[in-house]
Amino acid sequence: MEGEEDSVKKERVVEARARNISHNVRCTECGSQSIEDSQADVAILLRKLIRDEIRDGKSDKEIYRKLEDDFGETVLYAPKFDMQTAALWLSPLLVAGAAGGMWAYKKHRQKTNVHIMALNLVRGVPLTPKEKETMLEVLTPPPGGTSSSSWWSKWFQQ
Repeated sequence: MEGEEDSVKKERVVEARARNISHNVRCTECGSQSIEDSQADVAILLRKLIRDEIRDGKSDKEIYRKLEDDFGETVLYAPKFDMQTAALWLSPLLVAGAAGGMWAYKKHRQKTNVHIMALNLVRGVPLTPKEKETMLEVLTPPPGGTSSSSWWSKWFQQ
C-alpha cells in the first residue's frame, strides 16, 4: 500500500513538473501555442520526451537546455539575455529614458523663460521674485496647450 502511494505521489510530481515545463515551450509546428495546449504530433512527442527526461532524473534546466540545443532558442518563450537579445530587453528602458528626458527638458524650458532672461539683460537690473512670477504667468502657455510654433502642429492644423 505504501509503495503504491509513493509511486502515485512520484507520478503526480512528474506530471506537475512536465506541465510546468510544457507551458514554457513553444510548439515548433504551431508557433503560437505552447506544447501543453497544442495537439500537433510534434507537441505530443515533446511532452512525452519531457516526461521521460524527468523520470530519468534530469533537472528543469537540463531539460530546457536539451530542448534549446535540439530545436533552437525560439522553442522557449522567454529568450535569455545575451548580446543578441540585449536590444529587445533594454528597449523599454531606452524609450522610458527618452520620454523622461523630453519631459524634463520641457519643464526646464518652462522654468527658464527666454523672455525673462532677455528682460534682465535689457534693464541691466535683475527682476524681483514678484516680477519674475508675474512674467512667468503672462508668458507661460496654459498646461495641455500645444505650441503652434512646432512644424507638425502647423501642418496638422491645415
